[in-house]
Amino acid sequence: MTGVPASAAGGSSGAQGARGSAAAADGGTPSEVSGSASGPATAPEGGKSPRGAKIAAAAVNQASVWNVANLLTMLRLLLVPGFVALMLAGGGYDPAWRSLAWAAFAIAMITDLFDGHLARTYNLVTDFGKIADPIADKAIMGAALICLSALGDLPWWVTAVILGRELGITLLRFLVIRYGVIPASRGGKLKTLTQGVAVGMYVLALTGWLASLRFWVMAVAVVLTVVTGLDYVRQAIVLRRRGIAERAAALEEKEA
Repeated sequence: MTGVPASAAGGSSGAQGARGSAAAADGGTPSEVSGSASGPATAPEGGKSPRGAKIAAAAVNQASVWNVANLLTMLRLLLVPGFVALMLAGGGYDPAWRSLAWAAFAIAMITDLFDGHLARTYNLVTDFGKIADPIADKAIMGAALICLSALGDLPWWVTAVILGRELGITLLRFLVIRYGVIPASRGGKLKTLTQGVAVGMYVLALTGWLASLRFWVMAVAVVLTVVTGLDYVRQAIVLRRRGIAERAAALEEKEA
């Protein structure tokens, strides 16, 4: 989901794009992964590439963005305003509208699982995906948490903890990207799954023992959110120290 969501793959959006990023590695996300082409046209010996070949190569690269993985990501982005509208329809407490909102949320969570898998399996990786995928993951989860808190179904401090952790870890990944990528952990993936289940249960108008159960599922999600967040901070510190040490060693060796 967050699903981080909430894995990293890299590259360029040229002949063979690259889409996973550190932001999507957290179970997610971002998650939060696009098409590839065979390569640029070969220039004639001793001359420039024909203009037609350049246009054709540009067309291939442009079309490569429209692959199934990116389309699923775009679908998640489009579901966000639809989900918010369904959540707030009928005053925000109508069970029928809440059920439809849950369906939109569930579709978004499921597509989050499939787009990353498809991109990695079939090399459907683009720069667009690297940016849009984690945004889509955090947008749907953030929209759900904010709506639930605004309606009084979920304490604001829970929303603040979860969203603060997701945004903080995403920023942390970018800060240490020069030293390496923080890999996805099992705890991070479990956190994303638990968050999705907990938020989904709160979106539904549950009563009785199910309403009590969702409280404990959310409690587990919050604990996993904090614990895995601290673990990522630890990994970032270790990664930074190792990178600085390696650079210092390389500089000493060069000077010697």
